[in-house]
Amino acid sequence: MSNRTTLILTVTLILIATLASVLLAPQMPEEMASHWNAQGEVDGYQSKFWGLYLMPLVSLGMLGLYLLIPQIDPLKENIARFRGYFNTFIVLMLVFLLYVHGLSLAWNLGYTGFDMGRAMTPAIGLLFIYIGVLLKNARRNWFIGIRTPWTLSSERVWDATHRRGSVLYIGAGVVTLLGLLFERWAIWFVIVPVIVASLYLVVYSYFLWRSEQASGQA
Repeated sequence: MSNRTTLILTVTLILIATLASVLLAPQMPEEMASHWNAQGEVDGYQSKFWGLYLMPLVSLGMLGLYLLIPQIDPLKENIARFRGYFNTFIVLMLVFLLYVHGLSLAWNLGYTGFDMGRAMTPAIGLLFIYIGVLLKNARRNWFIGIRTPWTLSSERVWDATHRRGSVLYIGAGVVTLLGLLFERWAIWFVIVPVIVASLYLVVYSYFLWRSEQASGQA
């Protein structure tokens, strides 16, 4: 995806979220539901202003950060090699935030006949799967990917770790989607795979680096 297309799509998504908030503001309660527990019950509220505009503001901030990263990274040449994949990730992330914002607005309008966690699960699963695709194509840089001291110190360790990470994150996404079949335990299908995958990759990158160092000294 080109930089121009990415900018057009992301700005459009933010404008849609903002416009929806402005148009629906008169119908919203003064205290809006903002957090749901694992059972799908509301356990947190925030003021009307933040309930309406926090997500658009977060989206705008994230867009600014994502656009800045390729400009300030010392290894920006490497980011350019997978910029299309990163741009697609930016768009998907803002689509995800817009989706969550839409669910929140619907709930606060009184459409509460759905489970918030269950509604978010497929979106999270698909996002994990695309992160796996991004990891497979990511080249060594300081901001995007599995950034441990060992992946940043070695091109070989970076590549091997990200190949393994791609498989694990795609797997985590599939497991997350399977959580839809086990409604009572769905939250664990989201949390456990990505935590296990992330911790494993940190350890894996260390042992790869240590092996590389041992080979170099032999």
